[in-house]
Amino acid sequence: MAKLLLIDGHSQAYRAFFGMKTPLSTRTGEATGAVYGFARKLLSIIKEYQPDEVAVAFDLGDTWRHSTFTDYKATRDAMPDEMRTQMTRIEELVRAFNIPIITYPDYEADDVLGTISRLAAEAGTDVLILTGDRDLFQLISERVQILYTPGGPNPKTTVYGPAELQERYELTPDQFIDLKALTGDSSDNIPGVP
Repeated sequence: MAKLLLIDGHSQAYRAFFGMKTPLSTRTGEATGAVYGFARKLLSIIKEYQPDEVAVAFDLGDTWRHSTFTDYKATRDAMPDEMRTQMTRIEELVRAFNIPIITYPDYEADDVLGTISRLAAEAGTDVLILTGDRDLFQLISERVQILYTPGGPNPKTTVYGPAELQERYELTPDQFIDLKALTGDSSDNIPGVP
């Protein structure tokens, strides 16, 4: 059975950036902690799960959600400059590993990951999605598992399939969508039902 590993690029880059206890830099002073953390996680996940194919999805910027709901993600801080320069290096790293980078204008990486995972699963491919975003739990199915990495230094990656989601949250993937619709999402500044 073919196995596809999809990586939520921005999610993992932010986890690497904010998860480093000690800042790393080159001799010239260029920050590299996020690059190091991203590379380390990428290589460890590939080694552990042995996927046949790997792809990384990145956000391009504002999406249709921003024009539909102007307060979408409005409470988030801007990307730190030190992080911005490392994002360029992370993309260079991914390309150096000959891993495809997938983006789509006006859509988030989450949307891209959702579409690719559904199409791959329908074609009979098992899919693993590495992310720190619980929103992607709605994609879980018999063929799609989430490798969830919370924030913080040295976070443990937890595998979520239908059984694990049910055990942890007492929800199915479809019910997880309903929960998010009712409670909202403070990280995206989406209000829940009053």
